Amino acid sequence: MDIHPLDTEQLGLKTLEKHLIRSKSKVSLKIGIPKEISIDERRVSLTPGGVSVLKANGHEVFIEQGAGEEAKFTDQDYAEAGAEIALSAEDVYRKSELILKVAPLCSEEFDYLTPEQSVISALHIGSQNEEYFQAFIDKSVTGIGYEFIRGEDKEFPIVRMMHEITGSIAVQIAAHYMETRSGGQGIMLGGISGVPPATVVILGAGITGEYAARTALGYGAQVFVMDNDLTALRRLENALDRRIITAVANQQYLSNALKFADVIIGAAMAEGDRSPCWVTEDMVAGMKPGSVVVDTVIDQGGCVATSRPTTHSNPIFQTYDVTHYCVPNIPANVARTATYALNNVLVPYVLSIGDAGGIKECLWDNPALRNGTYTYRKHITKKLLNEMFDFPYRDIEMLIASQI
Repeated sequence: MDIHPLDTEQLGLKTLEKHLIRSKSKVSLKIGIPKEISIDERRVSLTPGGVSVLKANGHEVFIEQGAGEEAKFTDQDYAEAGAEIALSAEDVYRKSELILKVAPLCSEEFDYLTPEQSVISALHIGSQNEEYFQAFIDKSVTGIGYEFIRGEDKEFPIVRMMHEITGSIAVQIAAHYMETRSGGQGIMLGGISGVPPATVVILGAGITGEYAARTALGYGAQVFVMDNDLTALRRLENALDRRIITAVANQQYLSNALKFADVIIGAAMAEGDRSPCWVTEDMVAGMKPGSVVVDTVIDQGGCVATSRPTTHSNPIFQTYDVTHYCVPNIPANVARTATYALNNVLVPYVLSIGDAGGIKECLWDNPALRNGTYTYRKHITKKLLNEMFDFPYRDIEMLIASQI
């Protein structure tokens, strides 16, 4: 196959295939990819290239017709890669032992689950109820959540990838809504010769904040990053060669910074908890008319008091003449890029399941997937879920060791 020098998607695919295609896996897995039905979810869990890698390793892939349309992958692309096109989600679930999804299951998908199936997807724990986990328990489904998958290096690879995308896209979004035709101030992030750049205030020095800062600097903006973690601020200063201004996120510094801010990127997070709300309503009221707030942690409650969830189809609202963009699922707006990113992390995990001889054997050998498991053989295996819903809790390592 000829590859154009600038075709980065094909180059990435070739690299993935080079490293992952090998001898047949120990067992042949039946892998299902249903079409996402959650509101505004446009991603799909595997690319056609990922399917071809799995097929080369002896696995079968069933994908619901139209599953890749929003990410610009056709049924023909998947069929040529070796997938079987299923006519319905029910058909996908019936034929598969391992389900790969992006969003958590919707209530109408619970009936499609079959006993002893495994599901790898996002969990969005803050929006789940007891019914979700009870459905998994009743059918002895092994549930593995993207948010919990963590390797021995303590990194959360899927979460990190999506946070990188979110941080980068958040600045693009802000630039769009600062334009005159979008109701903004009519200014550029980077300015031009003789005209100063816009001021971007980023709340949070984590991965989302870092990539937002990198992108804003690339535009030429003046960038402030605020956090209460001095170590994180120092790390980011060093990583960006001190081209940013950092400050502790206390009331005094926040109030002063927001008076001059053209853009606020909300990226303050608290792992496993609600995001801290650092920006008060009074602070928003004191911002410049036409300024923009992009609250990237709205799915965790948001870090700006005036934020409330919006959707991709109706993404903004105005409060105190400040444009608020508060879409919980920002990466879905770049569905193709996000799908490639997700595919590159997921495919090696799926191959490891096949190489180990099945999900049970893999969970014993693979700490990342073991950390990601929240239900296993009719048991809740995350202490957090026990605390939230009062489900009985069993340690995953003890369950596997006892041959349950």
